[in-house]
Amino acid sequence: MKYWLMKSEPEAYSIDQLQKDGTTTWDGVRNYQVRNMLRDDFSPGDKALFYHSNAGKETGAVGIMEVVGELVVDGLQFDAASEYYDPKSKKDNPTWVTRQVMFKEKFSRVVTLSEIKADTVFGHLPLVQKGSRLSIMPLLKKDFDLLCKRGRI
Repeated sequence: MKYWLMKSEPEAYSIDQLQKDGTTTWDGVRNYQVRNMLRDDFSPGDKALFYHSNAGKETGAVGIMEVVGELVVDGLQFDAASEYYDPKSKKDNPTWVTRQVMFKEKFSRVVTLSEIKADTVFGHLPLVQKGSRLSIMPLLKKDFDLLCKRGRI
């Protein structure tokens, strides 16, 4: 099992919406490095922190989700009306893939980015590294567990 941090702006898709939906397709990824992680490194059963990005003082880890199902093609790449449309992608050789995720838990409090940055134990996380802006990043189990513990306080 692997552990991840997956970002979404709450105005686009929030932990509350995932809780209501139960499962969702984590679509719209348009970064090759992140696409490769989804394709090559994710597996059903992996756990991920749901992270609200660009949420002002509430930016941070807000809950847990689980990867479910196998790799799927991101259909938005073929939808000309979508902001994620990719005219270069071909149906017989799609560029973009995604995964299904399932709601597991909403934290009782947000583990804020400020809090994470202030604790040296998290200094190695890509999240706090200057210039690291990926929407999905790997976590060590110990970091996942500690962030979950802090969110449940």
